[in-house]
Amino acid sequence: MKFQWKIALFAGLQERLGSSTLLISSDQDELTVSQLKEMITAQFPEHAALIQVSFIARNHTYALEDQSLHIQDELAMLPPVSGGEDEDSPITENPVDELYVITDKAILADAVLAKVIVKEHGASLAFVGTTREWTQGIQTVHLEYEAYAPMAIAMMRKIGDEIAQQWPGSLCAISHRIGVVDLAETSVVIAVSAPHRDECYSASRYAIERLKQIVPIWKKEIWSDGSEWKGSQQGPWNPTIPLSN
Repeated sequence: MKFQWKIALFAGLQERLGSSTLLISSDQDELTVSQLKEMITAQFPEHAALIQVSFIARNHTYALEDQSLHIQDELAMLPPVSGGEDEDSPITENPVDELYVITDKAILADAVLAKVIVKEHGASLAFVGTTREWTQGIQTVHLEYEAYAPMAIAMMRKIGDEIAQQWPGSLCAISHRIGVVDLAETSVVIAVSAPHRDECYSASRYAIERLKQIVPIWKKEIWSDGSEWKGSQQGPWNPTIPLSN
């Protein structure tokens, strides 16, 4: 009996492999991550390097190389994130009072910050990421962001949980834009509050660096004479390693 393994692809992988979804045929209904990646590499040997540095996500969680996968799992192969929807998939936009949001609408920093300001805290910060025009002498026209939205929100929530554990009492809210983001427009707002300013500064930096490490969001730089996915060409990348603070 043959089983069809379905794996969603994003960003640079989607472009390199020429599809948003891979179908891999196997005699087994259970495989390890490394076995599945070997089968994908055999089908696309010219992209072996990119496949090697990519991670398999199982049910919205990063899976280790020796972890078992089942045919019924929701699977995705994720290239290195940019630190930054499939067109056939609806955009996941949380209600305005949610702490973690993926949206194709404009993001207001004050609205995100308001989610974490409470009377018990004396410090709050909002990190605002915007599109800059020039990077190492190359002029950007605009950016395009893509996300594996359900997992992105799950990973944002993980960041908030980690911050609450490492800096007790601290709160975190993250909103990230997808789609086209023009020059000087906001792509991400990370808001943090804490009882005191020292832990607020530390938690804010941690949230920014952790987002770049584990949240499956990719950035495509569009120039007047070309474009490039940021992240898909990079490595090594291991989102399963904890970030030291």
